[in-house]
Amino acid sequence: MKIIKRAPYIWKIEKFGDMNVDAYVFTDSRTIYSQEYHEAIQQLINVATLPGIVKAAYAMPDIHWGYGFPIGGVAAFSANNGIISPGGVGFDINCGVRVMTTPLSIEDIKQHIDKLIKKIFNTIPTGVGSRTDFKLSVKEMKNIIENGAYWAVNNNYGISEDLNNIEDRGKIIHTDFNKISSEAIKRGSDELGTLGSGNHFIEIQKVDKIYNKEIAENWGLFENQIVYTIHSGSRGLGHQIATDYIKIFRDNLKEWNKEIPDKQLINAPFNSQYGQDYFYAMNGAANFAFANRQIMGHKIRKIFKDMFNVNVDLLYDITHNIAKLEKHIINGKEKELIVHRKGATRAFENQPVLIPGDMGTASYILIGTKKSLEMAFGSSAHGAGRVLGRRQAKRELNTHNILQELKEKNIHIMAKSKATIVEEAPEAYKNIDGVVEIIEKIGISEKVAKLTPVGVVKG
Repeated sequence: MKIIKRAPYIWKIEKFGDMNVDAYVFTDSRTIYSQEYHEAIQQLINVATLPGIVKAAYAMPDIHWGYGFPIGGVAAFSANNGIISPGGVGFDINCGVRVMTTPLSIEDIKQHIDKLIKKIFNTIPTGVGSRTDFKLSVKEMKNIIENGAYWAVNNNYGISEDLNNIEDRGKIIHTDFNKISSEAIKRGSDELGTLGSGNHFIEIQKVDKIYNKEIAENWGLFENQIVYTIHSGSRGLGHQIATDYIKIFRDNLKEWNKEIPDKQLINAPFNSQYGQDYFYAMNGAANFAFANRQIMGHKIRKIFKDMFNVNVDLLYDITHNIAKLEKHIINGKEKELIVHRKGATRAFENQPVLIPGDMGTASYILIGTKKSLEMAFGSSAHGAGRVLGRRQAKRELNTHNILQELKEKNIHIMAKSKATIVEEAPEAYKNIDGVVEIIEKIGISEKVAKLTPVGVVKG
């Protein structure tokens, strides 16, 4: 394996062996040569061997090991002769982030943060297997899967203006309810409007710093402003769809997949019946996730209205686990590609890019650049990236110490499980500031604002 430093923070792994294209890793010298990232980088090399891949395989600065593809991985395949892989999307289809802005400053809510966090915690179901107190009918589930955030707005969970500020306007059209199993529908039927667990969160945040005043003003941001961020996805529905199609591909495409370097890279030709079935089912889960975040966002909006009598706007809602049909310029010609972003955020020119930290750390709002389209199919990072696995975090970290650390930072937290606090401790993640610095230095996104948490709700 030959690693070449092409520019500061840009490393090229030249095509060798079965690789069809080169691989690029956007990171620092410590990470590229670190043994702890060796598996993730090997996964990226494996992705570069897949049929129909174009240009290169890419990894963002938050790269770490994932199922099949590394988390932080981006790869695009020809829509004509390429593939689609559940491992390139992840089990939490359309895990994503939304940021909502209020006209309040930190001084306006300082005395009410505890009450605010308690209200949110008591309003939004959280934790493993969290359920709503109502169950959706099969007919309603079909409507949600086909219409996404539109369903939520039409059912009084939001305002029509919200849809303008959601990726794909909160509704992907290529869906087919009949390609989703009854088990997946059942799992999703009582989880709409729930947060889940793991790294999912709701944070009340303060705009700590503005980097681009003009863009910030256009997006309704100002220093010391209170905003809130929701990080969640498609819950059990998306997980079941991924599980179902991995099994379907294994049972029916053994010959096609006999030479893949890792069984977790199981895939189907995109234009085959199996590939299209997964694509349409995956998009249905993505629409469910858009509706899920829309409902939670609006419920919290109502809490702010009740407590502070203010209106709340949606800045943006974005996905970071999906495969999308997009047109990109390859060797001077426009081509239709199926772009897999797993733990990577779309970052088209002038589009808001949302990169959350975790619990005790900052989050960032950035803007996509033209260079991102040229370098990595219009993609950016999605977070800090883990450095400690969940089991390792439980072994090495202490709940009491973490809570004390958060208290010293004046961060109020409520969590369904103490285990989650340890698993998602700031020490379990890379330095978010470092990740964002790399992104900006290579030019794929530019900083607009830095957010710091004042209140956190976890599963």
